[in-house]
Amino acid sequence: MSEVARTERHGSADAAAQQEKTQFKGPAELVLVSTVARRFYLDGRSKVEIAEEFGVSRFKVARALEAARESGIVRISIRVPARIDPDLSDRLRAGFGLQRAIVVDGSEDPAETHRQLGSVAADLLAEIVEDGDVLGLAWGRTVNAVGAELTRLPRCTTVQLGGVVSHRTFGEDPSEGSVESVRRAAQLSGGPAYPVYAPLILPDATTARALRRDPGIAGALEHYDRLTKAVVSIGGWDEQSSTVYACLDPRTRGELTRRGVRAEISAQLFDSAGTRVHSELDERVLAITDAQLAGVPEVIAVAGGPGKTEAIGVVLRSGLISTLVTDAATARDLLA
Repeated sequence: MSEVARTERHGSADAAAQQEKTQFKGPAELVLVSTVARRFYLDGRSKVEIAEEFGVSRFKVARALEAARESGIVRISIRVPARIDPDLSDRLRAGFGLQRAIVVDGSEDPAETHRQLGSVAADLLAEIVEDGDVLGLAWGRTVNAVGAELTRLPRCTTVQLGGVVSHRTFGEDPSEGSVESVRRAAQLSGGPAYPVYAPLILPDATTARALRRDPGIAGALEHYDRLTKAVVSIGGWDEQSSTVYACLDPRTRGELTRRGVRAEISAQLFDSAGTRVHSELDERVLAITDAQLAGVPEVIAVAGGPGKTEAIGVVLRSGLISTLVTDAATARDLLA
């Protein structure tokens, strides 16, 4: 959401009509009013500074600004970017007791919807991240889109919230995306980065334990308890939208399905009530845990697009997230 104050110059006929309406004494006053307005609205000068520059009182500056507004020399409009739906955002926030919700219009093209979600979430991070924050970024198509859309960040520490996912899982190279998101965020902020150069899911618990002791990986994992903000994706329980489902053998998938798994965040599985479903998989995963996420002051979920409504609803019921960035179609389905 943004407020845009615009100062516009009009054509001679329009200016003459406005001048007649406000009864300017003459061209000198018209020039003064216009210049004062430009100093205040476009240059960001204070009324005191303007008064000193022109050798007039602050009250005369205030009257000039009022005349500029009344005459139409200055037109102030409050605009919200078309891609954000403020009303739906507020309804979603109130409906699920969130700290904030941001709903974008979305697109019929899922890739474009992901880009929009990433762009708005990137703007949100630029707005709310503060100097000294410890920012965690999970893997996911939408979180990778956030990384790609970032243009600025205050100085902070950036941490990868889990290992990488094999390109065979999604037919692309998301492992590069997760590491690249952390690298880009750190480059923009000028702070340290803690990537995780290891798979998200290991073949056995012994291998996972050994990797957790690796100095490079341990350095990232140690920061999970220090996070001040985290950005996560939400996956459903199917081959298309889950980082876990396609990595498991059919027997394990079937067992977890029978136990009611319907959604996941960073390989942490949840049933339809939003309750954590534990299994032997927990010992084979290199990722932040649900208990650690619960300790993060602000958890931002970026998720949307076709087929994500149920999974997002599950995670909302878990109580782990404080902010949701999603698309309008998904938001309406959640509120239905």
